[in-house]
Order: sequence, then C-alpha cells, then structure tokens
Amino acid sequence: MESITPINVEEYCEAHSTPEGDLLYRLYRETHLREVKPRMLSGQLQGRFLSMISNMLQPKHILEIGTYTGYSALCLAEGLADDGILDTIEVDEEMEDIILKYVNQSPYKNKIKLHIGDAAALLPQFDCVWDLVFIDADKRTNRLYYDMVLPQMRKGGVLLIDNMLWSGKVVEPMTHSDLDTKAIMEFNDYVQQDQRVDNVLLPLRDGIMMVICK
Repeated sequence: MESITPINVEEYCEAHSTPEGDLLYRLYRETHLREVKPRMLSGQLQGRFLSMISNMLQPKHILEIGTYTGYSALCLAEGLADDGILDTIEVDEEMEDIILKYVNQSPYKNKIKLHIGDAAALLPQFDCVWDLVFIDADKRTNRLYYDMVLPQMRKGGVLLIDNMLWSGKVVEPMTHSDLDTKAIMEFNDYVQQDQRVDNVLLPLRDGIMMVICK
C-alpha cells in the first residue's frame, strides 16, 4: 500500500534520517526493478525505525512473518545480540533467491534463518521466547498470528504490525466488499482492547501498530 505521508514530507524525513547502507540500497533498487509491488518493501525510513527498535532491545530472538525480499529482515538483524537469531517466514517460494542473495552478502548471514512456508503451520515448531516480532503479511491473518505469537513473547517484548492505516482507508467510508480494510480495522480494535499489552498506532509510512507485552 502507499504511504499516507505526503511524498515531499517523506523525502524530507528520509533526508534527515541515517541513510541506508549500500547493501540495502542495492536490494531496494533490485526490488523496484523486478517486483510488481515494490512498495511492499520497508524502505529507508521504516527500515531505520526497525533497526533502532532492534538496537534498543538487543534481542536474542526475533521473529518476522512476511520476509518479502528481505529488506526488513536485514534492518531488524542490525540490533541482534551477539548470540541472537532472526527467524523470518515467507510464504512465496519465488522470493527465496533474492532473499538469500542479499542475506548471504550481509554480516548477518549466520544469524538470519529463512523459512519458506505457511506461517500458521510453522509457528508451533518454534520453541523459544520472542523478544521482538514484526508482522508484515496477509492482513486478514494478523489476528491469527498475533494470538499465536503473543503468549511466546517475554514481558517487555515488542511486537510490530505493519500497514495498520492501509493508505488511510481505516478512516474513510468502507464498502462491504473491502475485506482487507475491514480486517485491519477489526484487528486495531482488538489490540486496543487487549489488556495484555500497551500499544500505540504510529502514523509512520502506512501505519505501524507497536505493542509492548505487559
């Protein structure tokens, strides 16, 4: 989905944020050249936000649901503890080549584990406590993933869910056929009422719901 931020404002923010490294820039360029929906990639501004959250937490266990071409995984990995691991799940097997191409060029190639398959089927196989989770997958399954991972998160752990403003559609009249927007609005309401967490919905790019486990 498109950013809700005016392009000139987003460009100004990018110009006043730490730049992405060369590897991330090359991945950004290749994604835009080969993919039909390159806007699904996090990009510099969101990528630096993910990196900052990870660096503040110094997580030992990171989970990502929805790798796409791997940009966000590389950003999240920047804050991993020395013995930390990032498990990232991507349902589209056609993405595997580009993900591994850039992961294997990074300093985190031994810390990022790619899993190709359906996240709902793979999640029960993980036996660890998550410090940081990033969900950026099919919007109608957000609640399923949220409910599956939350019990496995440590107290004070951070869960981030992307695209929670859906190009501003969450505050516009909705048609009955718009199931994605309906699912996002219902999920936002669900998190808002969840007494297990504290949360803030950030108007960063397309909206990030940030959740801290109590």
